[in-house]
Amino acid sequence: MTETANLALPLLAPAQAQKHVTVNEALVRLDGVTQLRLTSVTETTPPAAIDGLAYAVPTGAVNAWSGQEGNVAVASGGGWVFVTPSRGWQALVMDAGALAIFDGAAWRVGAVTMTPNGASVAMRSVEVDVTLTAGASVTTPVLFPARSIAYGVTGRVITAITGAVSSWDLGVTGDLQRFGSGLGLPLNSWVNGPGAPQVFWSPTALEITAQGGDFAGGTIRLVAHYAELSLPDPV
Repeated sequence: MTETANLALPLLAPAQAQKHVTVNEALVRLDGVTQLRLTSVTETTPPAAIDGLAYAVPTGAVNAWSGQEGNVAVASGGGWVFVTPSRGWQALVMDAGALAIFDGAAWRVGAVTMTPNGASVAMRSVEVDVTLTAGASVTTPVLFPARSIAYGVTGRVITAITGAVSSWDLGVTGDLQRFGSGLGLPLNSWVNGPGAPQVFWSPTALEITAQGGDFAGGTIRLVAHYAELSLPDPV
């Protein structure tokens, strides 16, 4: 046996010379995957190798990551050490702001469960900064995908809202106050709009509606919180 069963840490051989090389290699791997934080699971071009940062190598990776698809690349000494994850590994994906589970082939970002045959529940929080344009209402980009289960929306004013407006409401088409009403205009005003879970069967944007007058400007940071269900694997 030349390496450990779970993390593939290299083991010392009897009377081995240069023992520190093997030990240091094992420590680098252990340091990289313990309390695993993946900077990204989508980056295909290796960035500068800053010691300790880890990336999941996706399909299509190039340069120093070519041929390492599916592995975790841990930066060390200006280069990369590659570790093969096992089904069930968990990590925090930093650029997605979400937990992920490795299903044996790919990282399922947002997944909090996974059945033996691959079905899962993913919990997601999607953040967007919405610049208010002049007028009575603003429609955000789509924030709730089709068949998602919405739990609510939170947000904060990050640039004070201006105009003749006295307050604003937050909702969706047909229910314009679903996530909040009478909301504030100054910097750091907030909305915390949980609601009874609702399925959005089609892609759904949020509607921001001015009260008392029109918007002139301002920026609101909104976060949509929802769950998605996935099917079991094909047979």
